[in-house]
Amino acid sequence: MKTVHLTINGLPVEVPEGTTILNAARHVQVKIPSLCYHPDLPAWAACGICVVKVKGFNKLVRACVAPAAEGQDVTTHDPELYAIRRTVIQLILSTHPDDCLQCPRNNNCELQRLAAEFGIRQAPYGKRLRDLPEDDTTGSLILNPEKCILCGRCVAVCQQMQGVWALEFIGRGENTRIAPAADVTLHESPCIKCGQCSAHCPVGAIYEHSHAKEVYAALADTTKHCVVQIAPSVRVALGEDFGYAPGTLLTGKIYSALRRLGFNAVFDTNFGADLTIMEEGSEFVERFVHGKGDLPLITSCCPSWTDYMEKFAPDFIPNFSSAKSPQAMVGALAKTYYARRMGLDPQDVFVVSIMPCTAKKFEIQRSEEMSSSGQQDIDYSLTTRELCRMIKSAGIDFPNLPDDERVDSVLGDYSGAGTIFGVTGGVMEAALRTAHWALTKERLPSMELTAIRGLDGVKEAALQVAGKDVRVAVAHSMANIEKVLDRVRVARDAGQETPYHFIEVMACRGGCVGGGGQPYGATDVIRNQRAAGIYRDDKKSEFRCSHENPMIQKLYQDFLGAPLGPKSHELLHTGYQQRQKYNF
Repeated sequence: MKTVHLTINGLPVEVPEGTTILNAARHVQVKIPSLCYHPDLPAWAACGICVVKVKGFNKLVRACVAPAAEGQDVTTHDPELYAIRRTVIQLILSTHPDDCLQCPRNNNCELQRLAAEFGIRQAPYGKRLRDLPEDDTTGSLILNPEKCILCGRCVAVCQQMQGVWALEFIGRGENTRIAPAADVTLHESPCIKCGQCSAHCPVGAIYEHSHAKEVYAALADTTKHCVVQIAPSVRVALGEDFGYAPGTLLTGKIYSALRRLGFNAVFDTNFGADLTIMEEGSEFVERFVHGKGDLPLITSCCPSWTDYMEKFAPDFIPNFSSAKSPQAMVGALAKTYYARRMGLDPQDVFVVSIMPCTAKKFEIQRSEEMSSSGQQDIDYSLTTRELCRMIKSAGIDFPNLPDDERVDSVLGDYSGAGTIFGVTGGVMEAALRTAHWALTKERLPSMELTAIRGLDGVKEAALQVAGKDVRVAVAHSMANIEKVLDRVRVARDAGQETPYHFIEVMACRGGCVGGGGQPYGATDVIRNQRAAGIYRDDKKSEFRCSHENPMIQKLYQDFLGAPLGPKSHELLHTGYQQRQKYNF
């Protein structure tokens, strides 16, 4: 790899050719301030805060887009640059509301942090606020354009990472704003509620629609029997808001905190993941071995992907697994199987899910099948961020909580396969562990399918099962899925054999560990750390395949009968329909 040599503030630096000055400075522990830059996205130099001086240039250079070059002499900090950056921040603040105490990003806002670092205590420029209404039409996300600083991150995420194009720049000059394409509401737009716009927004312009108030009310209602479930990736991310390193596995502390909050029972979505594998894995065997259904089979756990498929790729509806997501399965069983065992009226059972995802708020009411128990199966879905705030507001000293490894085993015990649902490739890996057993009655030679792990946008592998090649593909970040679908379309149109038998899709980069409802600040480094925590949970599990989970076996014996049976179809499966990209 070719490298270049330069000096930054008099310090020698050697970096790969093509590295920007912004990133080269980090090699010598120099932090150049920025606001529009994010490592996930192409830099486009919108904010101007990262300006630096390069000797021999007669103008300032924006470090986020300027490549480091051989022999450069760069100055990143001096009185003039300080004054320029301070002025830029003050100008941004002049068009930004001052209601920080009511803002969901208070104490976790990049603009607020920069204002503090630059010691801004006065407002030399008059306020120029625009009276723009909030958009809360999706029930999952809230867009507050008055707080928008026009950094463009949300547009880049929506258009380039996700390929949805629900957001764009509207207007010109001082009238420029971020809004859904065609200036419709978010609900009317192609938005898939993935929340990556909110995860990448540096301020409080886009955030999750919180339902914490409704959950608190239910916990205080003595007529309600409140149960809760936590998703796989929550346990390796929630700790970041309490000072833990990303990837720290905190399952026991989270169980303990949930009981302190007042929940009557604590379940685990990992159990639902094991159940999903039993249903989805059986569905794959039916299609792959017995020819009952179209190939490839495509996973259905991610509600943003489900929404995307119905809007952008309805030609693949026959390929979609009818299995509900793990969250939805646990919700249905909580108000049927669990309620019956506990002698409870299902109407008194109040189900809450803690998810890494904003789209789960949409999923719990996406169709009538989400009320398979006779009422809405999950009453409210909260993000990891919402749970963090609830724990803090309840006065719970989370870091010093004793671990409580007790999960209510009726819908709680899980295998290692269940926990790896939280990472890209995990659903596929878990499914193949059980599909291999179903076809051969033998365990896979290795539980670690490394070919489908990692952050490559599309991963492909072939696995020998019972003398047959099983060809699989894994895609994450929605913009990547079209490459996979197009390969299938080309083969299908030519009358050729499908290039894949099984496809997994997750809307968010890295899978659920990088979900739109996770603690802010996710980068590939943090996603990898969270994923490592998930894999540690898998490795330490007594059972590493879903079909080995004794509580799953008991559930089928006592209640469901068999995978894909009548009871399973009634409670654990759903259907799909073509939806309009623009809902008006």
